[in-house]
Amino acid sequence: MGSALETLSGQAVGAGQLERLGTYTQQSWIICGATAAALAPAYAFATPILHSFLRQPAAVARAAGPYARWAVPRLFAHAANIPLLMFFQAQSRVWVVASISGAVLGVHAALTYVAVRRLGFGLRGAAVVGDVSHWLVVAAQFAYMAGGRFPDAWKGFTARAFNNLGAFVKLSLGSAVMICLEFWYYTTLLVLVGLLKHAKLQLDIMSVCLNYEFMTIMVALGFSTAVGIRVSNELGANRPKETKFAVVVSVSTSIFMGAIFMGVFLIWRTSLPKFFSDSHEVIHGASRLGYLLAVTVFMSSIWPVLSGVAVGAGWQVPVAFINVGCYYLVGIPLGILFGFKLKRGAMGIWMGMMIGTFLQMVILFAIIFTTKWEKQAVLAEARMLQWGGKNENLPLMKSPPADDQMVPAEDDEMLAQGSQKNIEFVRTD
Repeated sequence: MGSALETLSGQAVGAGQLERLGTYTQQSWIICGATAAALAPAYAFATPILHSFLRQPAAVARAAGPYARWAVPRLFAHAANIPLLMFFQAQSRVWVVASISGAVLGVHAALTYVAVRRLGFGLRGAAVVGDVSHWLVVAAQFAYMAGGRFPDAWKGFTARAFNNLGAFVKLSLGSAVMICLEFWYYTTLLVLVGLLKHAKLQLDIMSVCLNYEFMTIMVALGFSTAVGIRVSNELGANRPKETKFAVVVSVSTSIFMGAIFMGVFLIWRTSLPKFFSDSHEVIHGASRLGYLLAVTVFMSSIWPVLSGVAVGAGWQVPVAFINVGCYYLVGIPLGILFGFKLKRGAMGIWMGMMIGTFLQMVILFAIIFTTKWEKQAVLAEARMLQWGGKNENLPLMKSPPADDQMVPAEDDEMLAQGSQKNIEFVRTD
């Protein structure tokens, strides 16, 4: 629900409308906070949900439930943290944020060791330490933002943040659906594996593999955020050539990094599982999945970057539909077919879901590299003029069609109206 801010703030910075960042950030806080409150009951009742609704093993549900309940404060920390990150990233203020995260990471590691190992609090101690660490990050980032370093972008809290929240919510929903469908897809993999025979062993094996996959996804998400901000900045500043160049460089870099990760996992596929388990069965099972893991980390280095381009351009809604089709109408049914019907187990489930990811990547590649960025830049500039006028109304973006221009009909009307009113576009370099 916070990624809509990435599109709006990035294009606002590109258009030179820094004063809108503070209002956008506060509106995102309201929406993310409400979302966290809506999700909190799922954390509080995690044990019955996992056991009765998702049919997970009782031992898994009993272990996960208390941890989830103690992690509720962290959920609200995320709701506060994500808009702050978007605020800084839109203005390319990332090194201070990275330094804050690095410092808190050191504190987090030390506190976790004391709580889990020395004091013996186990998962509960780990959850509480996570809560403390996340709120430390939020406090430090807010102090940095409100400390006078951003006089144009942050002018304090304003009642305007409550104006026209419905429009912001609709754009946020498109962003949330797009991103949630991507990450829930991988969570579904664990749920399906939990339904297999010998579920505990299978879950242990998949957890080892997914730990490594999520490590590579974290790297890719860094590139995704960078390209999303760069695309939105350049479109907001009406620089289509620079936008296309940023897209080409980021995608090429992600392919190169993905090839490196794939090579690492192919070469050390039998050794890497030992860092997460000392069980011979788990190590052997994870090693057997090494080839699939290598291909998966290659694709996982690319699709987040493609999604970042979509966020920067404001295409969240059409990409959400693409994700539904590729992931949930193709990938998961194939995973169920291979894993259960053809009795290929965890490997079959993973293979089917990989096909869905590959299909999504192909479609996004086709859309991104056939898009007319000149028209996208003009549309972004027209939106900023419309949104940055005397009123404080926020955008109400509807789903653009997934054609080669990705242009909704209402945006064509916007351009036509702008032409009729003889609007002079102000360029900011």
